[in-house]
Amino acid sequence: MKRMIAFTSAIFIAFTLQAAAWEIGDDGLHKEEWFSLTFKDIAEDIATAKENGKRLALIVEQRGCIYCKEVHEVVLADPEVRDYIKEHFMVVQYNMHGSEEVTDTDGETLTEKQAAKKWRLLFTPTIMFMPEEAPEDMDAGQAAAAMMPGAFKKGTFLEMFIWVNDKGYEGEESFQTYYNRRWREKHGETSQPE
Repeated sequence: MKRMIAFTSAIFIAFTLQAAAWEIGDDGLHKEEWFSLTFKDIAEDIATAKENGKRLALIVEQRGCIYCKEVHEVVLADPEVRDYIKEHFMVVQYNMHGSEEVTDTDGETLTEKQAAKKWRLLFTPTIMFMPEEAPEDMDAGQAAAAMMPGAFKKGTFLEMFIWVNDKGYEGEESFQTYYNRRWREKHGETSQPE
């Protein structure tokens, strides 16, 4: 009986700590205290991230998205993932159906909803990894160094951030090849990636 009470208490404490790591905003999106609040001027945000020795990542989400919930409540709740991203990236959240004003890298001013349509985003969450320098002749969707459409488990999610931070997109090795190679290095030649 004491074991059952201790186990139940541990589960409750773990759930409470995890739940306290984020909150739901008025827009229905999960809010991380370490996400950056900006004026959503992407060129300006790229420059700010660079000044702080980081890369800019835009995370586009929507109310009621079960995959967004999974990213926040499971993946970003993992200290290894969260701490790596916080150290190397400035993350700005966008609402796929939002009305906040955005200034795109090509200078066009539009709403979040219009921007998501312009960038041809279909899935949430989508993470757009922006280049180190803001281009003036293309929109953010065209300029993104890489994109992660949809939710992934911890391993793939973290490896994508590492690959972008290491500028893997500039090399010959695609993300999929990179991920499979890293998986085999960690887990052995005969194991299969998740």
